[in-house]
Amino acid sequence: MVTKLLLHICCGPCALYPLRTLRTAGYDVTGFFYNHNIHPYQEYGRRLDSVVRMAAMESLPLIIHDKYDLDGFLKNVAAAPEKRCSYCYASRLRAAAAVAAENGFDAYTASLLYSRYQKHEEIRTLGEQIGRGFGVTFYYEDFRPGWQEGIRLSKELGLYRQQYCGCIYSEKDRYLPNGKSV
Repeated sequence: MVTKLLLHICCGPCALYPLRTLRTAGYDVTGFFYNHNIHPYQEYGRRLDSVVRMAAMESLPLIIHDKYDLDGFLKNVAAAPEKRCSYCYASRLRAAAAVAAENGFDAYTASLLYSRYQKHEEIRTLGEQIGRGFGVTFYYEDFRPGWQEGIRLSKELGLYRQQYCGCIYSEKDRYLPNGKSV
């Protein structure tokens, strides 16, 4: 029996390996892009374009919640930037669970589970809790073993590959020497 699965996609390159793995396992996958945390706006646009290109190349149905919300993001994380990842995980998983429940998906998951830089146990715990609240199952799979394969595939397809997680704080961590303020 094929299960309808909604895959929250943070970016095109990170979705490739999970998408192909899920399809090989027999899942009927639809992508979902909602990443209000990505900043600056030009980076958000590059990632959205990359997801649209990847979805076309992979014949992936795609739901896009196109919302750039710098003000909302900062309002929720500025007081405690060290906790920003928890906010990002929860807000995006909540949006994915809502879309999954509203559209009759059997389960939902996230391409965040592909990254070796993300907090998998926190994502799993939040995904399961939020899923219960919406009456939809959170599907957990550790996609990290496919890290190199995903990089190879994304380069092969010519997808834009970002250099930081997405938020303005992760951009600072990536590009400011030693993460120190200027």
